[in-house]
Amino acid sequence: MIKRTVVPTLFRPPAYAHASVVEAGTRLAFLAGAVPLDADGGLVGAGDPVAQARQVIDNLEEQLQAVGSDLSLVAYTDVYVVSGEPAVLAEVWGAVEASGLSTGPHSSTLIGVNCLGYPGQLVEITATAVVPDPPTLGP
Repeated sequence: MIKRTVVPTLFRPPAYAHASVVEAGTRLAFLAGAVPLDADGGLVGAGDPVAQARQVIDNLEEQLQAVGSDLSLVAYTDVYVVSGEPAVLAEVWGAVEASGLSTGPHSSTLIGVNCLGYPGQLVEITATAVVPDPPTLGP
């Protein structure tokens, strides 16, 4: 369903693939950015990018389940972190690496940014995932 490629002539990436190829005719889900808010809209992990990353991944997993997919079927993500410090980016990537997103591993870009949409928000992840037919999860 997803062919993931790590190019042997390039630097070996930590827990992601250089490319993910999905066959034509496969259903894809393009997910809006998962954010570190609970079901009531409260910020989870104020001031803690790793705690926020874990909440974001939990929320991403909920989004995926709602469309009949899961973390292992994610083909691509953009991981946004409010920081210009490589150590902070690495800590957030550690949470991504520890999650089911690394099962693939998917293709990803880790991006340091100045701010995100919600007050206190430090992490957001957008994703593209395969939705199998029949779906693996969901309603």
